Amino acid sequence: MPLQITVLGASGATGLELTRQALDRGHHVIAIARTPDRVVVPDSPRLRRIAADVGHPDRIAAALRGGSVVVSALGVAKGDEPGALTAGARAVAAARPERIVWLGAFGTGRSAAVAGPLTRTLLRLLGDLDDKVAAELIIHHAGGTVFHAGPLSNGPLSPARRTVGLDGAPRRLFPARVSRATVAAAMLDEAENPAHRPGVAVPLG
Repeated sequence: MPLQITVLGASGATGLELTRQALDRGHHVIAIARTPDRVVVPDSPRLRRIAADVGHPDRIAAALRGGSVVVSALGVAKGDEPGALTAGARAVAAARPERIVWLGAFGTGRSAAVAGPLTRTLLRLLGDLDDKVAAELIIHHAGGTVFHAGPLSNGPLSPARRTVGLDGAPRRLFPARVSRATVAAAMLDEAENPAHRPGVAVPLG
């Protein structure tokens, strides 16, 4: 049955994959981005592009109102205010959608112990982990599923893709790369048929 899926961060590389694949699956999509013109997918009667920014929670809340499923590929861009992910998570939780699927990073929050010290150190050097962890806690408390993906690539959808819980995540010195197409497909699978809610899911190629 087609769903109404709201994609946050729809103009980013993973957000575009989510939007394309959701439309290919027959869903109705609300694509939210700061600059909706950058949601470069073919027009469709099942697609609406909406301009909104997590820096303006009232606009995000209005865009989310009435949506049944929220799938987030929010990231932090250069120049963003501190706490952008937390602000986005608060707006999503306040909208009370039926399902939330949120993209995080393997090695943060609940997957930190599984990932090991090297991954945690590298992630700490790359960005504000406190914001990521705070946002994920909000999503967990709202009953959502957080996908902890390894380093993302632009490769094709993996025919051998699967999604596991933290207890099934491979123990490696550094997590394996996974394509954005594979991550998007796994997140949409969860949106359609929740299997890891609430909790953490790990998409594998």
